[in-house]
Amino acid sequence: MTNAEDSAHVQEWLEAELADVLDEDFELELSEPALSLELRKIYNKAHPNTIDRGVYLRELIRLQCELIKLQDWVAYTGEKIIVLFEGRDSAGKGGVIKRITQRLNPRVCRVVALPAPSSREQTQWYFQRYVPHLPAGGEIVLFDRSWYNRAGVERVMGFATEQQVEQFFEDVPGFERMLVRSGIRLIKYWFSVSDEEQQMRFLMRIHDPMKQWKLSPMDLQSRVRWEQYTLAKEEMFARTNIEEAPWFIVEANDKKRARLNCIDHFLQQIPYVDVPHEEVTLPERVFNPDYERHSLPPELFVPRKY
Repeated sequence: MTNAEDSAHVQEWLEAELADVLDEDFELELSEPALSLELRKIYNKAHPNTIDRGVYLRELIRLQCELIKLQDWVAYTGEKIIVLFEGRDSAGKGGVIKRITQRLNPRVCRVVALPAPSSREQTQWYFQRYVPHLPAGGEIVLFDRSWYNRAGVERVMGFATEQQVEQFFEDVPGFERMLVRSGIRLIKYWFSVSDEEQQMRFLMRIHDPMKQWKLSPMDLQSRVRWEQYTLAKEEMFARTNIEEAPWFIVEANDKKRARLNCIDHFLQQIPYVDVPHEEVTLPERVFNPDYERHSLPPELFVPRKY
């Protein structure tokens, strides 16, 4: 094969790989929502001015390229970053986390989504179960819900006493200031959706078999206690919006715009720059003339159904 043929082959392969990546992106976006035609009509009617899909995907890929630069800078400098994602159920926290992590190295950027505390954890210092998940140097940790559960769901649903909630409000500013003093960059996002938008998203989940798993009894109760959650959120902002770690509110009725706005804002909070990279060269393949490849038993292979 000539050099020209080799280059053409590589170009075709790269184009095919890019097409696969774009197919995955389209699949990810089209699955939200994977709805019946009637529900899709209702959803589209409620969001007539949403961003064009092509524009959205181009911007998303551009921002994800910047996230890779951020990741390289974090690994190179040993920086430590925590991002908290809070908001009402169905507000879109998981969606933006998925787009942030989609192209990043899970050894650098990881997601923490803790279950309800065990009986043992309920007897510990409240922040204790979060501490093991804090980042070391060169790590980014995204908390899909965080210690602010105590100011929200635990308070509204009665899982924490008013005394425990008050103790939380007294402790959390000091806890977060300690994190910042230790060298951690702490960023806090609240995803805000309207009453009507949350109701629509819940109905979509109820009627979408691919998303029914997202609905828990606790989620359904959040509809009943909407106003209690609002009051709890307002007090949380008032008492925990500190200079060292302020809250940032993401308007999230439009999912696509919310994702782009949040990722763009996150990138603006970090003074990352391009870092040096060693040039990568592919070593020559070593051939051993005495090596003979043995055939493997056919039962080891996955059946070719597709």
